[in-house]
Amino acid sequence: MITYKNIYSLSNSKILVEEGGKRLKGVNKETLLNKPFFSIITVVKNDQKNICSTIESVIRQAKFNIEYIVIDGNSTDGTQNKIKLYQDKIDYWCSIRDKGLYDAMNYGLKLSNGEVIGIINSGDLYKKNSFKIVKKYFLEIKDLAFLFGTVKRYYVGGDIITKSGFNRSRIKYNFDSQTCHSTGFFIKRNSAKKVGLYNLKYKHSSDYDYFFRMIVHKKLKGIGTKKNELFGFFRRGGYSSKISFWDHFCEEIKIRLDNNQNKLFILIMFIYKYIKNISKI
Repeated sequence: MITYKNIYSLSNSKILVEEGGKRLKGVNKETLLNKPFFSIITVVKNDQKNICSTIESVIRQAKFNIEYIVIDGNSTDGTQNKIKLYQDKIDYWCSIRDKGLYDAMNYGLKLSNGEVIGIINSGDLYKKNSFKIVKKYFLEIKDLAFLFGTVKRYYVGGDIITKSGFNRSRIKYNFDSQTCHSTGFFIKRNSAKKVGLYNLKYKHSSDYDYFFRMIVHKKLKGIGTKKNELFGFFRRGGYSSKISFWDHFCEEIKIRLDNNQNKLFILIMFIYKYIKNISKI
């Protein structure tokens, strides 16, 4: 299992380009009696156009006791300057020379102290007061490890696709068993430690592997919210949309093999999906 140990900042790291935020000014919520309930992580690279709207959607949830961490992948378009506009609202931000999206997410996990962790990428938005719904579930349901909430995904042409719910058994044959990772997913910090970090072996779909470990191997307790309990909005054009179907498809098969799924079942699934999606390949 890929484990991690929490860190305070990346001040002594060779990958650090720049850092800031309230944590470096002595406001360390980890040492306060009122520890943060939420740790929210935003990962961004070269997205100065959208980063401000994402940050604002997070900080307007402040009344729900959040710790906010922003990881910038050494952007070259001025994204850091946009982040600095919110330095008094962000607990910790850094610009680093990371190894990609999932590496940045892993640093966010290591830097988090909250009881419940959420990851929202630049360009995505939380709906106002959506954390009220999230907190209610984690407080009321005993041993709840993770939660998937309803999100709306906007597509070119004005179409809106709503994703909601969670089907545990579906992951055995389709990784699309839950709402998107960004915006709709929250996990208890102690449960995240059991699952481990994102595996950097997978360049395009490490979240698939993460969910497989979480759901199949660790068998953690999780649910999906009601369809009308909207968490936020997922923007088309993110990282996953830039990856070809074939690259996703091949890595999905690799993830299933590495997680010791039945090889005959994988072969049958491979043939079925290949024929069904041959036009995309």
